[in-house]
Amino acid sequence: LNAAPRRAPRQHVRFLPTPAAPGGGGAVELVPTRVPVLADHPLVQGPRFRRLKIGAGHRLDVKASGVFVLGIGHGNKLLTDLYNCHLTKVYTVSGMFGKATEDFSDTGKLIEKTTFDHITREKLERIVAVIQGTNHKALLMYSNIDMKTQEAYELAVKGLIRPMEKSPPIITAIRCLQFALPEFQLEIHCLHETQQYLRKIVHEIGLELKSSAVCTQVRRTRDGVFTLDDALPRTQWDLRSIQDAIRNCRLKVETELEKTL
Repeated sequence: LNAAPRRAPRQHVRFLPTPAAPGGGGAVELVPTRVPVLADHPLVQGPRFRRLKIGAGHRLDVKASGVFVLGIGHGNKLLTDLYNCHLTKVYTVSGMFGKATEDFSDTGKLIEKTTFDHITREKLERIVAVIQGTNHKALLMYSNIDMKTQEAYELAVKGLIRPMEKSPPIITAIRCLQFALPEFQLEIHCLHETQQYLRKIVHEIGLELKSSAVCTQVRRTRDGVFTLDDALPRTQWDLRSIQDAIRNCRLKVETELEKTL
C-alpha cells in the first residue's frame, strides 16, 4: 500500500522574490507562484500506513490446508458477522486403512497395525450413512426449531436450518469421493468443527470397519460463501490481487449477511 502511487501534493500560492528586469536599479519584485505544500510531501508525512488491522476467520491448524479467510480493516467486523451466521464449511478428508497413531494423522506415533482386506466401498458408505443420520438428529436438536411449524418449513426451503448458537461439532453431510484400498477420500460438510475432530472421525470409521485408519490430508474447500476459486495462492499475495479479491467477494458477503442475519 505504501508503494502505491500517491496523489500529487496540494499547491498553494506564495509571493516569491524575483530580481527585477535589467535597468530596475537592483530592486526585487514579489511574484505570485504556485508551489507544493510541503506538509503533503512523502518525506514529511512518512509512510501512510503504519498499522493495518488483520483478523483471522475460522482457523486452520498446521497440518491442514485450503480456504482461510482474513479480514482487513472494516472486514474484521464482517468476519464477526459471518461467524454469527454459523455457515457450513466443506472439507475433503483423505484417509488410509491399516494403522493407527496417537494423534490420528499419518505423521503421528504408530500404535497399531491392522488388516483391511475385508473392507469394501459398500461397507464404508454404510458407516458414512450412519454418521450422517446421527448428526442430522443432533442438527435438528440444536437448531431449537419446532419442525412442525411453518417457520421450520421456510427455513428448510432456504437451507437455513442450523444451530444459531455454539454447539458441539455437527456433520451436515458426508460422502465417499474415492475408494482404492488402503486409501479413501471423504467430502464432509460440517459446523463448529476442528481439523483434529475430522481426523478423529477417520479413526472412528476405521474402528467401525473392524480395522484402523489414519488421516493423511485435511483440506478446506469452502468456508461459508468463500470457495477455492476465491482463494489466493501464495504466488498471488500482492496488492492488486488482494484488492481484486476483496472487490469480487463483497457482493457475496453482503448477500449472505442480509439473507441470514
